[in-house]
Amino acid sequence: MPAARELAESFDLRALPPSFYEDPYPTYRALREHDPVRRMPDGSLFLTRWADLDRVYRDTRTFSSDKHAEFLPKYGASPLYEHHTTSLVFNDPPLHTRVRRLIMGALTPRAIAGMEPALIALVDRLLDAMATRGEADLIEDYAAAIPIEVIGNLLGVPQEERGPLRGWSLAILGALEPVLTPEATARGNVAVTEFLDYLRTLVAQRRANPLDPATCVLTRLIQGEAGGERLTEPELLHNCIFLLNAGHETTTNLIGNGLEALLRFPDQRARLLAAPSLIGTAVEEVLRFESSNQLGNRGVAASCEIGGVAVAPGTLVTLCIGAANRDPDHFPDPERFDIGRTPNRHLAFAAGAHQCAGLALARLEGRIAIARFLARFPGTALSARPVRGGRARFRGFLSLPVRLT
Repeated sequence: MPAARELAESFDLRALPPSFYEDPYPTYRALREHDPVRRMPDGSLFLTRWADLDRVYRDTRTFSSDKHAEFLPKYGASPLYEHHTTSLVFNDPPLHTRVRRLIMGALTPRAIAGMEPALIALVDRLLDAMATRGEADLIEDYAAAIPIEVIGNLLGVPQEERGPLRGWSLAILGALEPVLTPEATARGNVAVTEFLDYLRTLVAQRRANPLDPATCVLTRLIQGEAGGERLTEPELLHNCIFLLNAGHETTTNLIGNGLEALLRFPDQRARLLAAPSLIGTAVEEVLRFESSNQLGNRGVAASCEIGGVAVAPGTLVTLCIGAANRDPDHFPDPERFDIGRTPNRHLAFAAGAHQCAGLALARLEGRIAIARFLARFPGTALSARPVRGGRARFRGFLSLPVRLT
């Protein structure tokens, strides 16, 4: 492993070594210590300190989420460009405000509490199926299956039509990686096109037969606010895609990372088994320690200074969530996995106006999935080496094979 200063001075997000994807944290630590406002070869900035990220997230006037200028050279005039520049997460007000308000109206505390019985039943069915085999891949058989069903229910996607959803999501989100291959670009564009074709039919059916807007996000997005402005057809369709993507990949990673961490740190697994009431703080620690989404992005809208570095308008900024969540200036002993850690003001859900709209639902899924698995199979052990996803932005596993005991 190169020395810390060498790691920081050679870091380029567009030229990452294979070892980075397995364990990026030594690199993050080196950057925080030696170059926390790192100027990339392409002129962009890479931030790794908690305080800098928190400030950028909360200052939406200086730091824009709009991606039109950034994504056009990356995607060209393509389905991926249309999607990623229309979805909630990559927009500023007023579109961001309108869409977020509609989504939040269907994700109230009461609505989320009402999802819990069905979620428990789903988790128990998956656990029963794995128990009959005595072994499982905790990603394919469990972590990935839960959010697909939850988001499918929120959008009212018929059960028999949910098969392609995960593949579409992985292809579209894979196209957000810092470096894109032609093959990944092609997969992403095909996924957006096929997903849009499917949604047009689903939206037409829902317009003809609306469901309860208090629980069906799609019906709520179609109907808009009473007496208020409605979404255009492209805004509606692309934000349905965003909902699946936002709710699927990150929650899959939360559950998978959490289960792997408890296998890797048996003292913390024993602690949680002895005190199940710690599941809430345990989920927060998973989110901090192995953030599902490692990177965010902003564009600088006005001249400013970050960490003593003068920044010109038009500069692109990468926010390294995975590094900020292990910042020793904010978290005591940050490299230690501690399921009882409190306070724990991590940035896994971002902060400010763009804080994740579905954070309460993700937390509920994480708590139920991890707690019920651990109670059912407390002696689970790895049966083969886990396979990481091989991506810089989204940190998770492709495979997590175990023997269930």
